[in-house]
Amino acid sequence: MKYHIDPATTALLLLDLQNDFMHPEGAYARGGAGSPEILALAERLAPVADAMRRAGGLVVATLFTLVPGRGGEPMIMDHLRQMRPFLRKGDFAPGSFGQDVVAPLQPVDIKVEKIAYSAFYMSRLEWVLKRAGIRHLICAGIVTNGGVASTVRDAHVREFEITVLEDGCAAMDTTTHQVNIDALRSIADVTDCAAMTDRLRALLA
Repeated sequence: MKYHIDPATTALLLLDLQNDFMHPEGAYARGGAGSPEILALAERLAPVADAMRRAGGLVVATLFTLVPGRGGEPMIMDHLRQMRPFLRKGDFAPGSFGQDVVAPLQPVDIKVEKIAYSAFYMSRLEWVLKRAGIRHLICAGIVTNGGVASTVRDAHVREFEITVLEDGCAAMDTTTHQVNIDALRSIADVTDCAAMTDRLRALLA
């Protein structure tokens, strides 16, 4: 399936492309987590975001957030604490540098905080998209097997049209990435960043 792109009803949805995940001074770099594929995403997606803005579509970003609790200590789910024991106070905090979208993908029209894999879980994302008249989501981000797959499947249940940018997503390893991209083909159109950039630019011709 290949969905028509109408800038009035289409949004580029950037999932968790944040400084604490990707910047050299972010939490994951400090903890030695990440992958070259993840670090390459910002520059690859920048032309897509620019073309979307020029075409008049929305750029929406989700921001994984660790909610501060008593004394500012972050509320971290047990599974995440086990996976990423280096996370500490101030990481992914609301309004922080680490929580924000990486510079190559700025500016962003709408930012939505999230606390779990799916960006729809206990967030205002669905409300924002529907208020903005969005019916088609062009999805990119990290990680393919976590936030991307969960959000895409939840978007499908909510009857959004979905396009996934295969090389605009990444996981901690390429096999995991590819297995999950292939699994999403039954509910989403799958294309790449260069093809999407060309399609968006063609809207201005």
